[in-house]
Amino acid sequence: MKLLYLNFDHGIPVCGDKGASVHVRSFITAAHRLGHDVALACSTLGTGNPPPPALILPPCPKPRAANPAAADKLLDREEVKLAADHAAPAHVLGALAASGFVPDMIYERHALFHGAGAAIAARLGIPRLLEVNAPLVEEQKRFRGLVQEDAARAIEHNSYQHADAIIAVSEAVAHHVGEVLGQRQHVHVVPNGVDLAAYAQNSETRAALRHRLGLPAQARLAGFIGSFKPWHGVPFLLEAFAAIAGKNPSLYLAAIGEGPEHEEVAARAAALGLSARVLLPGRAPHAEVPAWLSAMDFTVAPYLPQADFYFSPLKIAESMAAARPVLAPDTGAISQMIHHRRSGLLFPPGDLAACTAGLAELSADAETCAAMGAQARQEAQQWGWERVVARILNLARCPYPA
Repeated sequence: MKLLYLNFDHGIPVCGDKGASVHVRSFITAAHRLGHDVALACSTLGTGNPPPPALILPPCPKPRAANPAAADKLLDREEVKLAADHAAPAHVLGALAASGFVPDMIYERHALFHGAGAAIAARLGIPRLLEVNAPLVEEQKRFRGLVQEDAARAIEHNSYQHADAIIAVSEAVAHHVGEVLGQRQHVHVVPNGVDLAAYAQNSETRAALRHRLGLPAQARLAGFIGSFKPWHGVPFLLEAFAAIAGKNPSLYLAAIGEGPEHEEVAARAAALGLSARVLLPGRAPHAEVPAWLSAMDFTVAPYLPQADFYFSPLKIAESMAAARPVLAPDTGAISQMIHHRRSGLLFPPGDLAACTAGLAELSADAETCAAMGAQARQEAQQWGWERVVARILNLARCPYPA
């Protein structure tokens, strides 16, 4: 099959280190391994990692802001996205014609203010699968602000309505799509995948990285990998770590990533006298994530409480694929990913005492921790990217659930 992958989100550089960037590359790589030819049309190619095995069409040009000095910069950014969406069909169709690539199907990652994929599919007369990762209109309103809400909702509805099948990464996202459309007949829940081969255990890599970090031989290393955004809860994790650090001098914490709370976490660790045991190396290229996970004994995904937790956390799938048990809140899709006391530990969202107890348990019992990790690796087999992509692409032939 010849597949056209569309990623019109300017904030997702295909070759970047964001979880969304990893998702795009991994999907395309898996499709290629399954024998499909892929052409990629995107708005931002980015740098930092090799591009996926695809025909990379010239990136869609980003229109200039109509008035860079405008007081309402949020409105101006929305106008730029609307203009980009308007121009995308002609650009993509022209690039396809110039390349000679004739797709059999479209796979599109849904983006705010972008519905061009529906127009492109209609012009080509081919089916279109739409991947929805979040209720983007609600997310934009809550965290960043939204001026043209009616336009955003109209485009979202049209994009959903004209998809042959919709891939929702969690049950919460599927519920959102059903509310927008008034039905869920062609909505399928398919969680994020993981590259199983990349996360196979490597004892040599583990020993080398722990030596480089200067960890004592008997050290137990808890880890976090992700962005330091408020809802990810890294300060919450630090408080849990601080609560048992004095009683457990062999426990260390490595928090890998960057974001708005990074400086706050570093300052708090210093104030607690824990800078030597709280490792904050900053951003790590995604290619280095398997090595970091190999050095850790277990990981923590300390998401803060949210009424509508809709994520399908890639960091949890990667940790489990690396045979690392995960300590995480019992919420949303996480409750289905982690089997309590089999592949990790779950705690009530926002319960600092319960999170602290989980840290203590996983750090104190190395044997049980390793057994949970082995079970986590086994359970992660269901999320291998090739298996996930094969399931998704089959929906092009049977878009409605049985």
